[in-house]
Amino acid sequence: MMDAGQSPISPQIRTQAEGGPSGGQPAPRGGPAQGHPLLELRKVTRHYALPRESLLRPAAVVQALQGVSLQVTAGRSMGIVGESGSGKSTMARLAMALERPSSGQVLFEGRDLHALPPDELRHARRDFQMVFQDPYGSLDPRRPVWRTVAEPAAALEGARRAQQRERAAAMLTAVGLRTDALDKYPHEFSGGQRQRIAIARALMTRPKLIVADEAVSALDVSVQAQVLNLMADLRDAHGVTFLFISHDLAVVSHLCQDVAVMQGGRIIEHGPVRQVLSAPSHPYTRTLLAAVPEMAPPALA
Repeated sequence: MMDAGQSPISPQIRTQAEGGPSGGQPAPRGGPAQGHPLLELRKVTRHYALPRESLLRPAAVVQALQGVSLQVTAGRSMGIVGESGSGKSTMARLAMALERPSSGQVLFEGRDLHALPPDELRHARRDFQMVFQDPYGSLDPRRPVWRTVAEPAAALEGARRAQQRERAAAMLTAVGLRTDALDKYPHEFSGGQRQRIAIARALMTRPKLIVADEAVSALDVSVQAQVLNLMADLRDAHGVTFLFISHDLAVVSHLCQDVAVMQGGRIIEHGPVRQVLSAPSHPYTRTLLAAVPEMAPPALA
């Protein structure tokens, strides 16, 4: 959890009711109407075998996810909250089809991602992108910004070089950066600017879902507010749905309509943010709430 006195609850963070300027961000491609399932996990487990300490002993197994079922509705961003080791990042990797579940299904728009042929999975990847925790580690320091931002379009859509640069410029503008950033390198930007670059990169294929894994935890409080406001603008203006993974309930309450609380590889509580945060039913959720300084009621429907 955050240190005392560093709650991201701040006047700088807009609530959903306040909205914000769209800035000309690109709309996602057509897909399921709002209110329909976009991402669904059905009884998903993920086990990892640890290295054997001895040939005479069986390999130990870590159960990262234990029968997790979850539905992310199009147009309703979902927050996943829990302490380190609860299974949040494992869920993110499975949702992005970066790993295979040990059992269960991961469906995107009704299709089991892990049952798709490689070509179909490659095509489907345009519709879901990821923003990682470390805004510097996720950017190639050897490449100018425009090439990093354009990489998804080049890899998944085969866009020409001139088209890549033009679209990269549009994405940087959409996240509040100047086009003179195109030929600069990641080390020339602040942490908040680098995370904006990472978001611009995720937007290149006009995705329907963005998985953000602790995307603001490496930023200071004021920069957190800026990045969260940017994500809220994208969500409100163009219907981008977020699966937002965090250890911090306060941050989730300002971006997401729904929340799921994880502990020990299981979802122990989930529902609308206002309901879960106002009247948590599980003792662990109440413990998380008590650890957030000056937790304010979310202004969410």
